[in-house]
Amino acid sequence: MSDLRELYQEIILDHNKSPRNFKKLPEASRAAEGYNPLCGDHYHLYVDLDGETIRDIGFEGSGCAISKASASVMTQLVKGKKKEEAEKMFHDFRAMVTGEVQTDEAAERLGAKLAAFSGVCEFPSRVKCAILAWHTLSSALNGEDRPVSTE
Repeated sequence: MSDLRELYQEIILDHNKSPRNFKKLPEASRAAEGYNPLCGDHYHLYVDLDGETIRDIGFEGSGCAISKASASVMTQLVKGKKKEEAEKMFHDFRAMVTGEVQTDEAAERLGAKLAAFSGVCEFPSRVKCAILAWHTLSSALNGEDRPVSTE
């Protein structure tokens, strides 16, 4: 189990140090802002849709290692997915980080990269960090016009 935790920690540290899709998309068809006032995580998310498919996605901003890594992994995994698939991933991810589902079950559905965040459920104050980008994505996909806050 410690080998698995070490792998998970490496995934989070790697995505924090070198976030994927950390860019503004000038051609984005949707955008949303997310803010966690408790710890200061603040991101702008850009989504370029082709019909119901996420053609491209990017984010800018700053935050803790968990929030930045979560946003990075999320952007990698939802690119090319249908809006409906991305929303399902969000609900599954939220269930995992809040401890509503077992880690094994979540890892099977979400894959190793998202399962890296399964330990967050042990730290309730960090759950909001992990799901901020996901809430922001949901807001963008639904065309909501107000900033997302975890409070």
